[in-house]
Amino acid sequence: MTAADDQANIESTGIGPKMPYRALGRTGLQISALAFGAGPISTLMVGDDQARQDAVVRAAIKRGINWFDTAATYGGGQSEQSLGRAFEELRCAAQVYVATKVRLTTDDLADIRGAVRRSLEGSLTRLRMSGVALLQLHNSITLGRNDEPTSLTPDDILRPGGVADAMEALRNEGLVAHLGLTGVGRPESMAEVVRSGRFDTMQVPYHLLNPSAGMTMPSDFRETNYGNIIADCAETEMGVFAIRVLAGGALAGNPPSPHTLKTPFFPLDLYERDRSRAADLRKALGAARRLPQEAVRFSLAHPHVNSAIIGFGDVAQIDEALAALELRTSPLNRASSSTP
Repeated sequence: MTAADDQANIESTGIGPKMPYRALGRTGLQISALAFGAGPISTLMVGDDQARQDAVVRAAIKRGINWFDTAATYGGGQSEQSLGRAFEELRCAAQVYVATKVRLTTDDLADIRGAVRRSLEGSLTRLRMSGVALLQLHNSITLGRNDEPTSLTPDDILRPGGVADAMEALRNEGLVAHLGLTGVGRPESMAEVVRSGRFDTMQVPYHLLNPSAGMTMPSDFRETNYGNIIADCAETEMGVFAIRVLAGGALAGNPPSPHTLKTPFFPLDLYERDRSRAADLRKALGAARRLPQEAVRFSLAHPHVNSAIIGFGDVAQIDEALAALELRTSPLNRASSSTP
């Protein structure tokens, strides 16, 4: 599907604002500025309300969203299964790009090639697809193995017989078109992998409350510092997806999701700090500006962010995010929006 096809699709619906499209790094793909996140935070695609899933997926496509992001670990495969069923029932698989992910355990490192293949084959079965646009490594990247939950080292990824080789083999077979990274871990370790030039995209946390992936932070910044990794991506023309755009729901004023209560990656104590900071920011903005919309605009205002992945739970959330892109006020300034 081409960018022209995307634009014709949204124009034919006559629904609200038009979706902007952006080049995804050096991939040659034109993707929607808003991407559909099928992770567990919104609970939509890891639940069992098929009618609601179909309605939201249909609305997303009608409004011009052409990028859907999922993972083998989301809901133990339920997200992929729900997406695959919805695409088939709505007959819309040809209209979208799908990205999924593989997460390796320590035991998997004894047979990286086999583990990566088995994960992708399982994903394709659940998605009811013969291939995907993007396969992403879902592990953190750190200096030492398991320095953070499930983290791998640059050597695990880049050495002969490592993760990159295994993923490239699947790309050579035509099962995936492009390869990507999840940008969590230590900045220096992530940068080593980015600079190898072997990956096409990165998805990285970048939001109002922690913009460190896209700017240099002051020395007293107390949250996870992603070391301006987006600048490293820009140097190698990698595509960049902003994730956690709403800080797991904190910037939308939501209570913690069931996933937040149990995940080791973005845990509850971080969520509570983010929710407190979001409340302060909401007061500072006043009633005239909606914080969720400002959060979307903030992530997409970075010149090297190509798309914001958002976990939509209903059609109204899609409409609110799309409307945010047409607001005429200046987006919040990155340097003044975060708190240490």
